[in-house]
Amino acid sequence: MYLVLGFKRSLVTSFIAGLATFFCVGSAVAQYPDRPIKVIVPFAPGGGTDLVARTLGVSMAEDLRQSIVIDNKPGGSTIIGTDALAKSPADGYSLVVATLAHAVNPSLKAKLPYSQDKDFAPVILVGVSPNVVVVSADSPYKTFQDFLVAAKANPGKLSYASQGGGTSAHLAGELFNSIAGTKLTHVPYKGAGPALTDVIGGQVDVMFATASAVGSLVEAGKLRALAVTTPTRSPTPLLAKLPTVAESGVPGYSAGSWYGYFAPAGTPPDVINKLNASIKKAAQSTAFKSRVESEGLVIKTGTPEEFGKFVKAEELRWRAVIKAANIAPD
Repeated sequence: MYLVLGFKRSLVTSFIAGLATFFCVGSAVAQYPDRPIKVIVPFAPGGGTDLVARTLGVSMAEDLRQSIVIDNKPGGSTIIGTDALAKSPADGYSLVVATLAHAVNPSLKAKLPYSQDKDFAPVILVGVSPNVVVVSADSPYKTFQDFLVAAKANPGKLSYASQGGGTSAHLAGELFNSIAGTKLTHVPYKGAGPALTDVIGGQVDVMFATASAVGSLVEAGKLRALAVTTPTRSPTPLLAKLPTVAESGVPGYSAGSWYGYFAPAGTPPDVINKLNASIKKAAQSTAFKSRVESEGLVIKTGTPEEFGKFVKAEELRWRAVIKAANIAPD
């Protein structure tokens, strides 16, 4: 009888403790957020990712009634900022704005200080923007077809610039080589600025550059835009008349940049969903749409689960490109 009573008493005690924990957690989630939320941007201030975070942050602050603090942690191909997020408490008060680098770093780095599969909880995909195939205003290539014909006829003789190894411009060029059967020579630079300077000067033939980096240069007539790298044409006025690479002779070609938010693994699902709803609302605001229009960003918000699947698909897709191009991890 004692054993039975003791067992029953244990059940009652455990039930009461569990119930108390449930209500405490529920109360904490209901009150969330009750202090400022930190958003880590793994790049220096002033770039496209910083613009996205700061613009969304204004609307999020109004919606959540809390300050959004932007914390720029550049370096290590976004690894420094991403690692800071991985080591943050899983309480919903730390986020990171991830880009294509998040998906390709596992294939480009011999070792990461965090687990790609275990340390992050997907929150939301914000949107996808194209890269733009650009040449000098003085280039003999007037259309993308002109460039494609020359690239196929002169293997190894045409070059393409990037802002560094493993960047979206680099991988977009290697994907082009793989699908089109060309052999463009990669010329990496330390940043988009010097790379574009040499494209303008004709030292390098072409660049698969981000839209945010080339918009003003195309408008000023210093660069000629030939095509966009996304599977559909861009709705942005500056790019709307440009064909896609896929429709211009390279079927199946698709590349682009994207932005999304992660929280630390273990963040309560209700908190994740609240953040998802707030960022989704901010991304649909007129203020955000007007700020990112020049970048050609196509807003594609969805569920946390959809973002998780999107990132995993990006990892696998670019891993195959990196392997085919014999890009060794560093």
